[in-house]
Amino acid sequence: MPYHFIDTHAHLDGEEFRDDLPQVIERAKDAGVGAIFIPGINAASVESVMRVCRNYPDYCYPMIGLQPEEVRGDWKEVLKMMKDKLDANLHQDKNSSDVNALDNEPSYIAIGECGLDFYWSREYEKEQLAAFEEQVKWSVETQLPLMIHCRKAQNELLHIMKPYEKELPGGVFHCFTGNQKEAEEYLRFDKFVLGVGGVSTFKSSHLREDLPAAVPLSRIVLETDSPYMAPVPNRGQRNESAFVRLVLENLARCYDTTPEEVARITNENAKRVFPEYK
Repeated sequence: MPYHFIDTHAHLDGEEFRDDLPQVIERAKDAGVGAIFIPGINAASVESVMRVCRNYPDYCYPMIGLQPEEVRGDWKEVLKMMKDKLDANLHQDKNSSDVNALDNEPSYIAIGECGLDFYWSREYEKEQLAAFEEQVKWSVETQLPLMIHCRKAQNELLHIMKPYEKELPGGVFHCFTGNQKEAEEYLRFDKFVLGVGGVSTFKSSHLREDLPAAVPLSRIVLETDSPYMAPVPNRGQRNESAFVRLVLENLARCYDTTPEEVARITNENAKRVFPEYK
């Protein structure tokens, strides 16, 4: 493979990949995927994400966070458990010989998936707002970037982020599907980028026109959000990291450049936004 690229968002720890994850990883490698970033979503994912990343070291990289659709009445307890795990991970002794400790766990590269989602319901609106702000504070404290999920809540989300703008290290507005104006609002946070995935290949998507008009390639990273939203021609199937090549090739057409150039620029972007990714 003459060039490689990164899938910055794939839920490979999910049940959807329980029976064939080794084959999924091999297909990703064969397609040119050089690394896969695995977001956390809830209490159970703290272990499942790390398990995948232990099994595929230096290829799968973990995040930790509480996804907004997973926020419930116990959000404070869940976040406390996550913060304890995060602190232990950040302070582990990589040179320790204690095989019973958490030493040599893969290092977290981001806080997330976190954010706000009011698409289906506002039942836990206050809890979502508080949980997101708490995770924004973690990002400031640890200087780990944010992996942000936002649906039908852009104004509320940016309102929470604004007071921390200068202290935040950066991050990704994941699964961007908005218009030029929404892109411009996000990109005012100049250390952040947009995560672009399979929706950009859909026939009904306006991203083919809006992205080149409003977003330079230097502000984009590639993602699949596997197992969701597989790109054309695999729409409707289980998404997997190998399909990120289809997103890359579509962006190359949109920006009238080569796939190699899209890979080079988006890799540079990922390394800039995720400095813990080696």
